[in-house]
Amino acid sequence: MAVITGLKIGDVAKQTKVAVGALRYYEDQGLINSERGDNGYRYYSPNIVQQVRFIKKAQSLGLSLGDIREILTVHRRGDLPCDFVQHLLQEKIQQLEVKIQEMILFKTELEAYRDRWSSDQIHSQPEDICPLIEMVPLTQVSDRK
Repeated sequence: MAVITGLKIGDVAKQTKVAVGALRYYEDQGLINSERGDNGYRYYSPNIVQQVRFIKKAQSLGLSLGDIREILTVHRRGDLPCDFVQHLLQEKIQQLEVKIQEMILFKTELEAYRDRWSSDQIHSQPEDICPLIEMVPLTQVSDRK
């Protein structure tokens, strides 16, 4: 019977302030690894705390768990993933630029409705829930989703 030493999942959770469920999910997603003891407990290597903190920092930059898995794969191959990270961040910046433009356009549309509605006379029908919203063309609403 081999004795496995390392940190239990609860210890990792306390040290990283990451919920046990999230740690299990990270493991299911291939971001971290553990070994099972004969007692069925998960045991993690001492460097797991650094790995989990890395994952949280990468998430704070807007990187998805899929992105982080790819970064870790490059690292596990023995390569430095910094060029790949730069590429991912450039993609994120471009995506944000598109979203910002979409949000500016949407804000402009909302302001136009607000201004028009403040001066319009409301003609309600008995079946209308809110005549203002009833005036919005459905194609504009569905295009935004």
